[in-house]
Formats: sequence, C-alpha cells, structure tokens
Amino acid sequence: MKYAKTTVAVAAAALLGSAALLAAPGEGRGKADTNGDGAISKTEMLAAADARFAKMDANGDGVLNKGDKEARAKQHFAKMDADGNGSVTEAEFLAAKQARMEKRQACHAEMKGKRKGRKGMRRGGKRGKMMAMMKKADTNGDNAISRAEFTAAAEARFAKADTNGDGSVTKEERRAARKAMRGGKGKGRYAG
Repeated sequence: MKYAKTTVAVAAAALLGSAALLAAPGEGRGKADTNGDGAISKTEMLAAADARFAKMDANGDGVLNKGDKEARAKQHFAKMDADGNGSVTEAEFLAAKQARMEKRQACHAEMKGKRKGRKGMRRGGKRGKMMAMMKKADTNGDNAISRAEFTAAAEARFAKADTNGDGSVTKEERRAARKAMRGGKGKGRYAG
C-alpha cells in the first residue's frame, strides 16, 4: 500500500526523532538520560517517547497522520497572524519570516559549536529510511501511527540497542546501535 506523503512526513519525522531518544545529553537531541547516569533505562526511554509522541500529535487525536500536518499549518498561520484578525498582512508575513530566520541562525550557531571537529552531517537516504520506519511501525496498515504503535516501535528499538539485555542502554550500546542503523558507516551525526 502506498503511503500519503503528508502521513509519511509527520509519522516518520516522529519515528526518526525516536531514534534520538537513545542519545544521551550532549549526544544529539536526545535527553532520555534524565538521571544523568550515562545509561538510558526503559522507563526513561518510554517517558521520552511519550513526550515526543505528544509533541508530534499536533491535533491531539492520538495518532500521527495527515491531520497533524494540517493542525501544524493552522498553528503556524495563527503565529503569523499577529493581530488575530484571521488574515496575514505582508508585514506580518515578513516579521514571521524574519523571526524564523533569526531562530534558525541561532540554532545553527549553537550546533556549529557542538559539531566542532566533525566533518558535518550526512543527509542522504532519509526519505527511504522514513518510508521503511513508517511501514514497520504502522502494524495495522492504516497509514497512521497510533500511540501504541509508536511505543511498540520505540520499545523494539530499545530492545535491539540493549545488547546485553540488562534493561538499560549504555553509551557504548547507543554508539553500536547508531552504527548498525547506518549500516556500519562512519561516526555520523550523533556520535560522541
């Protein structure tokens, strides 16, 4: 069954983000190691996965699908409509664009400091990975990912990374899992 582009964009972004859940603070975007012990327990991972799902479920209907993209578009419009009159003037549009550019520049400056000494980030193959993750997580084939499907996918990723089966994923296990996801290629984006 062919997946709609919007559904793939929403759900796959969430699933790719769940991969970052296995990154500790200072190792990419993940902040699942809440107690700072260097390992991520299943409880910490599930809490982080739940928070990511809630953030991605923009319309609050309990599934990641096309409706979330539409809800985010409405939220984006509301942010641009500074005076709340239901229309966006050229001035409001340009102010919103300027604010996005400034935010992006600040983010790039922050990331540049974190990537010091690295050769950059790889971007190839994301679309294919998104499709594969979507198909795998969408266990009932309805072109949407429910909270249960999202949690099951996160748990499967955790179990795969927890190579010694002790219920937590160490920094070394996270590195090995990321390397395996990339097919054994280089250090990549989240290597620490």
